[in-house]
Formats: sequence, C-alpha cells, structure tokens
Amino acid sequence: MAARTQASSGRTNRQTNRRAAHTDPYMYGTAAPQLKPQAAPRPERRPGKPAGSQSVRHNHRIRRNQERALYMDLPYVIMLTIASVFTLYLCINYLHVQSSITARMHNIEKMEAQLEQLKAENDALETSINTSIDLNKIYEIATKELGMVYAKKDQVLLYDKTESEYVRQYEDIPEH
Repeated sequence: MAARTQASSGRTNRQTNRRAAHTDPYMYGTAAPQLKPQAAPRPERRPGKPAGSQSVRHNHRIRRNQERALYMDLPYVIMLTIASVFTLYLCINYLHVQSSITARMHNIEKMEAQLEQLKAENDALETSINTSIDLNKIYEIATKELGMVYAKKDQVLLYDKTESEYVRQYEDIPEH
C-alpha cells in the first residue's frame, strides 16, 4: 500500500509540474522538477579505532613523503650542477655572440658613414678639377706650341662597332 501512495503522489507531482508549465507561456513541457541536493557521503570509520590515530598516521605519511621529496642524493646533485653550469655557459656564450653582432653593426654603420663622406669629398674634388680646366688654353697650347691641327674628313676612318665596344688594332692602318 505504501508503494501505491508513493506512486500516486509521484503522479500528482508530475501533474502539478505540467500544469505549472502550461501556465507559463515560455515553458511548454520543458520544466524539470527541482531536486534537492544530496548530502555528501561521509567516510566510514572502522570500529575500534579512534579518529585521532588516523590523522596522526596520515600526517606522519605526509611528512615522510615531503622529506623524501626534499632529499637529494649525490648523482642527482651532480647532474643538476652539470645542467646548471651548461645552461650558464650557453647564456654567457649567447650574450657574447649578441654583443659581437652589435659591435659589428656599429662598425658597419661607421664605415658606411665614412664611405658617404669620401664619396662627397670625391665628388667635390672632381667638380673643382672640372671647373679649373680651361679648354681654350689647352687648345692654344696644342695648336700653337705643339703644332696640332684638326683632322680632315679624308683622314678619319670609321670602323664598325664590335661586341666588346672597342677596336683592337692588329696591324697598321693603311694610308689611302
């Protein structure tokens, strides 16, 4: 009979939930009954042993595991030392290479600045040389002192241009 009352009360709860769902226009048949959370299960205690002795034993195990974790034997210390020294060597080597690269970059920048300065000086000297040349004076010296004259049309021989853009002379030019 108790089973029937639980079954019938379950039906009434479902019917009540359905009615509540039909009254809310946005909850058609999707309302689930709210369940109460169950209490967390408690650990079982063994009869005959007090609860305090378990915690003392548990604390002793924890302390022993911590001591084992902190204990370092000789091979472990040696390997740790070797790894630390190797890591330190790599870091120092990296910093040395980085500083040498930086020094080279500064040296390249200085050389580029020096090259630009030399190019500017060279251009200035070339301009001063070109402006200092007096072509009229050169013509006077060539014609009056050295007896040079312009070539006549029949003295000029034209040759076809070769691939290398200059003419090689293997024998004397014939006189016509």
